[in-house]
Amino acid sequence: MKLIELKDVYKIYNEGMENEVRALDGVSLSIDRGEFVAVVGASGSGKSTLMNILGCLDIPTYGEYYLDGEDVSELSNRELAKIRNKDVGFVFQGYNLITELKAIENVELPLIYQGISGSKRYDMAMEALERVAMGDRADHRPAEMSGGQQQRVAIARAIATKAPIIMADEPTGALDSRTGAHVLEILHGLHEEGTTIILITHDSKIASTAERIVKISDGKIIMDCPREEASAL
Repeated sequence: MKLIELKDVYKIYNEGMENEVRALDGVSLSIDRGEFVAVVGASGSGKSTLMNILGCLDIPTYGEYYLDGEDVSELSNRELAKIRNKDVGFVFQGYNLITELKAIENVELPLIYQGISGSKRYDMAMEALERVAMGDRADHRPAEMSGGQQQRVAIARAIATKAPIIMADEPTGALDSRTGAHVLEILHGLHEEGTTIILITHDSKIASTAERIVKISDGKIIMDCPREEASAL
């Protein structure tokens, strides 16, 4: 069943001007519920722009985007925010944790936005921290944790709301190979439980851990195939 469907999507900056940039140039893409898809491309290829649109952080200049059957292409900022908070969990290369807050407080943030009460919110946040083996660091602030620990807290924050989609933008980019492998293991564990994972990366080796690989270049999809076929190209 299609969870995500893009139809001929463009994202154009400075349209009609000499410095026009087509960050996305006629992209069509569909992703089924429960898939693990890697979007791979070099810096400036359009992969982060694609993630921003898939995650409802931005809207297309032209084209259609259906999320779980709903056309989200022209929703208001407030409506997009509701979708982001309910349906999508984000994991970024830079962790994006609030330095003044403890791990548990960082993980509770999206639950606060959902209006979940204090005691239930705490239990849900602790459950998420335990899932990534960070329960014993709940009272630590980001400065008191390693990069890998911070990324695990960021993943806990992404999964605390039990969002059906996790979008991970270069989640291992700031980590050593061993810690990065652990982060990928967590994402694969979530996938095995039915979460749809969209992994954005420039690293073909990391992309090869997904079951499907989409390659983007100059704002266009130039390859979309199962991992086994991609490895033969």
